Amino acid sequence: MAAASAASGRINRQQLQVGMATLTQLRMRCCALSNLVAGVGIGEPGGGREGEADGEPGLTIVYGAGELLAAAPAMEQPQYKSPGPQVDGEGEAFDLSNASRVQTSKGEGAKLQLDGSVISLLTWNVDGLDEMDFLERAHGVCSCLALYSPDVVFLQEVTKSYYYYIKQRAVSYILIAGENDDYFSVIMLHKSRVKLLKEETIDFPTSIMMRVLLVVQVNIAGNELYLMTSHLESTKDFSKERVRQLGIILKKMKEVPDCATVIFGGDTNLRDHEVRNLGGLPAGISDVWESLNRQEQCRYTWDTTTNDNLEASYCCRLRFDRVFFRASRGGQIIPKEMRLVGQERLECGRFCSDHWGLLCDFDVLL
Repeated sequence: MAAASAASGRINRQQLQVGMATLTQLRMRCCALSNLVAGVGIGEPGGGREGEADGEPGLTIVYGAGELLAAAPAMEQPQYKSPGPQVDGEGEAFDLSNASRVQTSKGEGAKLQLDGSVISLLTWNVDGLDEMDFLERAHGVCSCLALYSPDVVFLQEVTKSYYYYIKQRAVSYILIAGENDDYFSVIMLHKSRVKLLKEETIDFPTSIMMRVLLVVQVNIAGNELYLMTSHLESTKDFSKERVRQLGIILKKMKEVPDCATVIFGGDTNLRDHEVRNLGGLPAGISDVWESLNRQEQCRYTWDTTTNDNLEASYCCRLRFDRVFFRASRGGQIIPKEMRLVGQERLECGRFCSDHWGLLCDFDVLL
């Protein structure tokens, strides 16, 4: 989630200009991140960030001498090259299904269920656009994957460098990435437990932030599922576009044949009032957090009062990351429990991301 801007009036009059400037900034940060992984030293990007007066995050705008910077001229982008194999302790890429090689501070919460009676799913915006402490933060995400060994993983805000870092280690997973050169969402499926049947990318035609819906059809323990993830349009200034994208997702969930279970998870950037204004979720589709009695300990997945990665000057607690569920006709899969992950500080003093990860377990009625 981008940091906030106080210039909401200026944004409304200059959305196209700001959109172009934002995309240019993202491309420049992605190039810098590629160099960082390859071992090239880089400095901090110029400019500063400002917070919303009401505490809710707005659009990221880069300022210089108090003025909005115009979009930078087109730059020739260097051809991206994979940083090559990374080493972790023993000098080789490790299988994320082997949790014994990873140390975390809350290992007591990890429970592996390999008999098909539980399906585990993790959704997490990993903030790959933040190049600061990239290697340690990415390694922290890998540690969580190794610890919990979820059947399905949804990642948002993944850059090419982040993608290659994960792929070199996630040898026990199939990775399906969204179609975007700058940053994108990724679905990870555990090879030994999930069979991939079909994949699809659905464009959001009016998105200026290159957002899409990523869909896979899979079979888990004899059950057919449609799994979906997305990163909906960011900031409160783009509420209408975000709600439009939510409508596309809900329509797609309803269109799936009722013989299959449907699970959507991702960084929705939704505010509760936006869902209420839409009339709530349609019949048959539930918000898993709400159906699990609205547990307070996993309400806020983006919380600047406890997560200081952004060093925000404002206090903001929002439930951006959500999981929606539509049962199959037989109702053989039901939500069981939910918890937050990634809440341990790393040695660098920061967290894996500015978002907490959301780990969900679903019971499979055998």
